[in-house]
Amino acid sequence: MTLIRPFRALRPAPSKAEDVIAPPYDVLSSDEARKRAKGRPWSFLHISKPEIDLDPSVHVYSEAVYKKAAENLATMIEAGILERDAKPNYYVYRVTMGDHSQTGLVAAASLEAYRAGRIRKHEFTTPAKENDRIRQIEALKAQTGPVMMAYPTSPQVDALLAQSSAGEPALDVTADDGVRHTLWVVDDDRLITEITGRIEDLAALYIADGHHRSAAADKVDENIGANDGGDDTGTFLTVIFPADQMNILDYNRVITDLNGHDPKKLIAEIENSFAIEPVSQPVRPAMPGEFGMYLAGGWYRLRIKPELVPADDPLGRLDISLLSKHLIEPLLGISDPRRDKRIDFVGGSRGLEALQARVNSGEMAIAFAFYPTAMSDVLAVADTGEVMPPKSTWFEPKLADGLVSLVLD
Repeated sequence: MTLIRPFRALRPAPSKAEDVIAPPYDVLSSDEARKRAKGRPWSFLHISKPEIDLDPSVHVYSEAVYKKAAENLATMIEAGILERDAKPNYYVYRVTMGDHSQTGLVAAASLEAYRAGRIRKHEFTTPAKENDRIRQIEALKAQTGPVMMAYPTSPQVDALLAQSSAGEPALDVTADDGVRHTLWVVDDDRLITEITGRIEDLAALYIADGHHRSAAADKVDENIGANDGGDDTGTFLTVIFPADQMNILDYNRVITDLNGHDPKKLIAEIENSFAIEPVSQPVRPAMPGEFGMYLAGGWYRLRIKPELVPADDPLGRLDISLLSKHLIEPLLGISDPRRDKRIDFVGGSRGLEALQARVNSGEMAIAFAFYPTAMSDVLAVADTGEVMPPKSTWFEPKLADGLVSLVLD
């Protein structure tokens, strides 16, 4: 099959979109979701975080949680809050946060292409999170969280998206966090065919955010998809943006202890690989190869020594790889950040103050601030078939859950 194809979206009735859309399931805790959904019976959080409708003692991976999600989805469909389009379409989705705006294509992406490497990934997944998404998809018989993908430079695709979003949108709502979500329906068969062809001309598409969702969709398709017979068997829900429009924030680290070092000794060891400078203010790195470090009540600016940066290694030259290889692993003793409980990750949207606060509280001993990973580096690593370190990218703005869902008939 082609890289993408149109599908019959399940989406909010136009007058209900503001009541429905919600943040992605994985950016809120259960407690945060309960607060966000309070007084909002049609919030999609009742589907994506259904534990909010159960006693807090119920485990988030309990079978009752997935059953509740299916009940809530059925209720919203029966009440006319969510409606399914009569024919397969594409959809153009614009998300705007402050001065930043990006416009992408909502489509059903090919799992065959995903398995063959034409849809490329750059992250490992964790079994527990992947299994959670598998159970969610199987319970709902739908994919409700889109995978954010990128397409490389293509003026032809850009022009088609601009043409498709020139008219009146089907939905235009601003969420409670101030992010604006605008959706156009592309139902012209000629335009659908042209979009399909232009995307097919691309060498590859790239998963940016949503590796667990795509991996789960793949497993569900392998397990039951072939026997299902639905129109959208073999696909996963995606929004594909131009790579040059995507916005990556820093993804920072905090660590619980100094691995037996005292601060002065640690700084002396760091100087073997980094130029280090104490500063009086929080350090937001201004360029690749520069890091902020908060330790023992003070901020430091670190710069990796140039001779340590490999010129011809897309993975090895990443700032996260450099700090891991020359500081976090040899000095702090963390070799597997996916499993080591001594390290935690803080999205850049929370600010440098969040790093400082967690160290000052005594919860953590040291914090590191990063310069954001470039989208060109994400694509370069994916093209080599390598996998980036965990939590390398924090994409903003986030896509809304509930705006468009893909039903597995």
